[in-house]
Parts: sequence; structure tokens; C-alpha cells
Amino acid sequence: MSGHSKWSTIKRKKEKTDSQRAKVFTKIGREISVAVKEGGADPSVNGKLRDLIAKAKSNNVPNDNIDRIIKKANAEGDKNNYETIMYEGYGPCGVAVIVEALTDNRNRTAGDLRHYFDKFGGNLGQNGCVSFMFEQKGLIVIENNGLDEEKVMEDCMDAGAADFKYDEEAVEIFTDPTDLRQVREALEAKGYNMASAEVEYLPSTLTAIEDPDLAAKMDRLLEMLDDNDDVQNVWHNYDEPDTEDEE
Repeated sequence: MSGHSKWSTIKRKKEKTDSQRAKVFTKIGREISVAVKEGGADPSVNGKLRDLIAKAKSNNVPNDNIDRIIKKANAEGDKNNYETIMYEGYGPCGVAVIVEALTDNRNRTAGDLRHYFDKFGGNLGQNGCVSFMFEQKGLIVIENNGLDEEKVMEDCMDAGAADFKYDEEAVEIFTDPTDLRQVREALEAKGYNMASAEVEYLPSTLTAIEDPDLAAKMDRLLEMLDDNDDVQNVWHNYDEPDTEDEE
């Protein structure tokens, strides 16, 4: 989820419990299954599958798990009927939220999401109601373990990146959405390990929530969305408070 910084989100996910990590594995596995169904089991010719294998590895999914998911999806053929659906809505204080779901039952998913938004002081809206507040960009995140800023900048530009942001903990590299795979693979070839590499919806402005009760509701809404099996990604423009010293 993006709203404060992608790196802070990645750090929080690293701290999740085993059961929460298992849920992440399941969600990525569902994406891999759909990619195999649509483009075949060979990542050398199925670019989407290649991207998802990289995503799985960045989330510490074991190679055996990845191979098993691919083989199972290839053997099952057309048995799964998942579709990607985008939802848009508002959280407390007008925070804009975009949800990407991968579901085999759109009525169930829409009902669940509407319930979450209503319960925590928001509302699910029509497509287009908040997406104009976001820009789609490829975003690659590399953990900064003593990387040289000038060398990183040079490598990013050589790889075809549009821009990058360097700080003490992480480097964020921005690309055109269509260039993400090319830039990621070029940086991998230079020896960089990605913490994340995905097309993201980045907010043009952020919305702060001053009321602690409403902020707690926003946090709970995001937790419920993240915990839903059908939800693959959530993007928002919530200006999350710094939780560096929490947890």
C-alpha cells in the first residue's frame, strides 16, 4: 500500500506473523496461477509470469513453492476463473482508496469491500471517483545496505529509469509502467536485489487525518482490506503517521 512511502510498507510486511506471511504467499500464488493460465508455464516467453516469480522471490516465497504453483496451474488448465477488478472509494476524511482484487466471485468481493468501507467511516464509489488523484508508475524499491548514490544513479539511468529517490534506508526507482520489466531486469543483471518491483498508483497529494479515532478507523479499513483473500493491492493517499518507533 502506498501513501507514506513504499519502503515503510515493505518493512511492516517483513514484520508480519507467519500466518500473515502465508496469506501473502497465497495471494501471489493466485496471481501466478492466473498468469500461467493466460500465458503458459515458461517464464522465458511469459513476461507476466517472469514478473510474478520475481515478486514472489522478493517476498521470500520458497522456490519449491513457486515451482509447485506453476506445475499445478499448468496441469489444471482452465479450472480457475479469476478476474481482476478495480474498486475505488473513500475512507474517513475523504482519503482516496483504490483496491485491486483478483476474484472468482465478484458479488462476494464487492459485498465484502462495501461492508469494510461502510463499517470504518468511508464509502465505496464508482470507478473513476478517485483514480484521477493518482498516477500509474513503475516503482522499484532496493534496500540500501551501503549503496553508493552516484553509482546507483548511473546504473538506474543506464537501465532506462525515469527518476530515482535515494535515502539512507532504501532507493526508490521510478519508470514508465511499460518500462518496468526492462528496468528491473537490467538492474538485476547489475546485481541489485529488489525489495519490490511493481506498477503502482502513486497519489498526487496526501490527506492527513488529525482525529485519532478517525485515524484508527482508517488503519482498520486498510488492515481489513489487506486481510481479504481476494484483495491483491491497495493504494491510497492517506498521509500515514510515522510508525518508526511503534510495534
